This record gives sequence, C-alpha cells and structure tokens, in this order.
Amino acid sequence: MLTRKQHELLMFIDRHLRDTGFSPSFEEMKEALKLRSKSGIHRLISALEERGFLRRRAHRARALEVIRLPESTAPAPLARAEATPPPRAAFAPNVIRGTFASNLPGVTRGANDAAAVHLPLYGRIAAGQPIEALRDQGTSVEVPAALLGGGEHYALEVSGDSMEGAGILDGDTVIIRRDDMADNGAIVVALVDEAEVTLKRLRRKGNSVALEAANPRYETRIFGPDRVKVQGRLVGLLRRY
Repeated sequence: MLTRKQHELLMFIDRHLRDTGFSPSFEEMKEALKLRSKSGIHRLISALEERGFLRRRAHRARALEVIRLPESTAPAPLARAEATPPPRAAFAPNVIRGTFASNLPGVTRGANDAAAVHLPLYGRIAAGQPIEALRDQGTSVEVPAALLGGGEHYALEVSGDSMEGAGILDGDTVIIRRDDMADNGAIVVALVDEAEVTLKRLRRKGNSVALEAANPRYETRIFGPDRVKVQGRLVGLLRRY
C-alpha cells in the first residue's frame, strides 16, 4: 500500500516519462507535489524503490525507471478488436537527428515507455594510437533519448586506455555529436592529416592544436591548425558490466 504522496510522485514520474522520454528533475518533482524541500522527494523515491515501483539507474543523472504501477491505476486491457497492434516499419540504421518525438524513425520505447534511439555504431576508435574509424553498416546501438540533444549523433567503440583518466575505458561505447567545432578542453573525435582518427582532449594555443591524452603514459601530440579537423564531440558514454 502506497501513501498518498508516494502515489502522487509515482504517477507524476510515469506521466513525465511518457510525455518527454526522460524522468523529471528533483525541482520539478518538488513543485508538482508542493513540498518545501528536495529531501522529501529523496525519501519518497527511496520508499518507492524499496517497494519495487521505481528503479534508479546507476551513474546517470535524472535516470528513474517505473517498474510497475499500483494495480488500481494499471491500464485496462484492450478490447479484442484492438488487441493486435499494427505492424511497425522495419528499422533502417541511420544517423538520428536530435528531435526525439515518439513517432520518429529509430525511436522505440522500453517497458517503462522511456524513449530509446538506435544510433549507427561506427568502428573502434583508438584512445591510444590513432586508427581509422570505419562504419559497420550492419550495427547500431540503442541509446536513451535523454542522453541526446539537438544535432546528429553516432556511436564509437573505444580501443585503448589513453583516456582512462577522463573515465573512458577500453571497450566503452562513446556517443558523439557530429560537429566541426568544439570548445577548448572538449573531448573530440579528431581527424589528423586526413588519415587518422582519434579520441582526445582538444587544446588550442596560438596557431597550434594539441591532442591531449588523459593518461600520463601517452604524450600530447601537437599539430599545425591545418592538420587537425574536428569530426564530433563527446556527449555521452555507455558501459556494459
């Protein structure tokens, strides 16, 4: 049995997930339930977790998942004529632009109705010595839509340990927003001399461009401005355990 506030919060989170594809912030939950502090939201979420209604996904901000709803609020069964949903069009892997309404190609929903996007998975990118990153035409990766903003995105599998100081490990999948510009200090996919692709931190000073590792065992490489082209910047990371 849920308390009134627990029930209110669970239903608000469920509606927010259905409408937006991602969970509400603590500030939004506090205002929706008319509570004075966020500590009350923390207690309610913990209670819903203990009762098996909610789950928090580790190492991700605003990552709540509705496991189940109270029986009194579960959706009514479909009538027989409506029991079989219309067939969905087959998915063709492609770069997905960052407007993720539920009716866009490539957008699916899991059990909790949180939107997920299939991004094309390009080849292994070196986080040690640079290698060419090639797209595998037959492979895609499912990514929570909440990780993505506007623009075009793709995924890369990391090879090597040169970015481990930034929390990027060998075998991780990084989510890249396609872009030819990046702020100083951003982690980028860089094309060197039109031949090598690498994942490094970008540093600019005067007319020089440095590609900096996050591991002291690797040297920072310095180039002229015409030798390095930014092909995208890091916006997210996925890891399997």
